[in-house]
Amino acid sequence: MKQAAATEGPQLSVVDSTLMKRVFYAFATLALLSVAISLGGKWFGRSIAMAGYTDDTTVHEVVIGNNIIAVPANVIRFAQARRDGIASRLDLYLRYPEMDGYSEAARNDFNHTAPSKDIVFLSFEPQMMSRDMSGRFAPIYRALIPQPGTPGPGGTLLYAFSEKSGYLNEVLAVANRPGKDPFVARCLSGPSADESLAPCERDILVGDNLSLTYRFPREFLGDWQALDAAISGEATRVLKAGR
Repeated sequence: MKQAAATEGPQLSVVDSTLMKRVFYAFATLALLSVAISLGGKWFGRSIAMAGYTDDTTVHEVVIGNNIIAVPANVIRFAQARRDGIASRLDLYLRYPEMDGYSEAARNDFNHTAPSKDIVFLSFEPQMMSRDMSGRFAPIYRALIPQPGTPGPGGTLLYAFSEKSGYLNEVLAVANRPGKDPFVARCLSGPSADESLAPCERDILVGDNLSLTYRFPREFLGDWQALDAAISGEATRVLKAGR
């Protein structure tokens, strides 16, 4: 009788240990996946907010020819170029007159939502011409600009190019520099200038057979002396001895 009663009582079964392990691993996997999604979401959200910019100040050494350009990541314009090594060209952007790269404090300037345009764009690449833009004024540009010019900002003279020059919708800004070739920059004119963030362009020779082209807002023409000195100084600062 006792044996029968015991048989008729509540039945207890032993849970398979293999099943318990599977349940444990499933919950662990879900927990890890949840953490990964949370962290990934934060990273992806930040990457969208940065819109290709970075506030990383890690210095990279980029080699072009016999030149080493040492610059922080936050001034290198394109993400794929933010690395050490050999390159055929390096594009930078800087806030003027601070001459600094992207940061949270400078976000509006780099997003071009600030009241004024403050970004200059720089491109280092091997020298292709024997003279820079100032040196090309006398042998090339002078023959392409009808005289006289019209007064421009900062003591510059603005010249329209002749129709056959090939420089459509551009003007040449020229300013005398005692003892030197004149300051020379080409600027877009008309509607195309209004649509451009940096419609003026000038190139200078730096380093070892290296050309530096910088583009800037037309409003900076009135400050061309300080701007040109700042760009030349920055080039000197980031260029290191060649290989």
